[in-house]
Amino acid sequence: MNKPQAKPWVMAIAPYVPGKSKVDGVAVKAKLSSNENPLGTPEGARAALAEARGSLDRYPDPGAAILREAVAAKYGLDPARVIYGTGSDDILHLAAGAFAGPGDEVVFVRYGFAVYEIAARRVGATPVIAPDKDYATDIDAVLASITERTRIVFLANPNNPTGTFAPRAEIARLHAALPGHVLLVLDQAYAEYLEPEEDDQGLELAKTAPNVLVTRTFSKIYGLAAERIGWGYASAEVIEALHRIRLPFNVTTAGQRAAVAALADEGFVAHARAHNAKWRAWFAEQIASLGNAGLRAIPSKANFVLVLFEGAVSAEVAYHGLLERGYIVRWLPGQGLPHGLRMTIGTEEETRGLIAALREVVDG
Repeated sequence: MNKPQAKPWVMAIAPYVPGKSKVDGVAVKAKLSSNENPLGTPEGARAALAEARGSLDRYPDPGAAILREAVAAKYGLDPARVIYGTGSDDILHLAAGAFAGPGDEVVFVRYGFAVYEIAARRVGATPVIAPDKDYATDIDAVLASITERTRIVFLANPNNPTGTFAPRAEIARLHAALPGHVLLVLDQAYAEYLEPEEDDQGLELAKTAPNVLVTRTFSKIYGLAAERIGWGYASAEVIEALHRIRLPFNVTTAGQRAAVAALADEGFVAHARAHNAKWRAWFAEQIASLGNAGLRAIPSKANFVLVLFEGAVSAEVAYHGLLERGYIVRWLPGQGLPHGLRMTIGTEEETRGLIAALREVVDG
């Protein structure tokens, strides 16, 4: 019987699997599976969300003018070259949709963000995975993966799910060696967790380079994950192409107002960054103390740590043991990391509790 047939490249997609948010029969002590900000949301953003309830009957500004102008003012950008979407994931998909298709190749690193492969396959492009260097980005391997069919290179910096970071000199070297027809997409979802001096200069590149797109999000340090707001910056030509396939009214009125308010609260961001740095370092020290049990923390610049289980206790056993104790973390067998758990840095209480629970699991 005749029936609609999905495209084969769509059926080849392994659907994105988000982190768990609850466990049946268990009281959740901490959800540390989705890299959310444990300190919540800036008060100004909460107030802006509440105020926006009075205009629910009207479509949002399709041009997201207040959001574009606020982003541009903060970073010294041209507001006409700011793109916006429902989270930065949306913009990653727009990039693939505008610049890749059947017969093209999209390059990203092994243990890169899961959305890159989905975005590539969704448009019929071929994913090309560059080997890693001990779970970190290997720029030489990325460059060796480039062919005449390459149209996009996706690179998260800091990377998710490993937390690793490529310094500005390496990003500059990658861009300098790329053919001009290849779009370099720098996914900076966790950039605000870097110290200012660690900036990889991706936005500076995007100001002048015709083939660089930088994406950022309000879902992480700004504490607006529920509103799904992302933005990006590139040349006028790249942005024009993205707008041609961008959905209209894609960022809500409340989301736009909340994002503007959050962007202005530099104190909240500084506090969140300092909290994360302190407890990430403490967490990594605690994992190091479990080295005899075969645990290893990959050095992270983000708001999470990837812990590898290379001893008698497997990541799967640890994952379920932590769930039983009320701690939800992220097990990633679908991303080639069956031996790893990605753990978000929570509040002090959550982070200390997680380590205590992990010790119980490891000690048996």
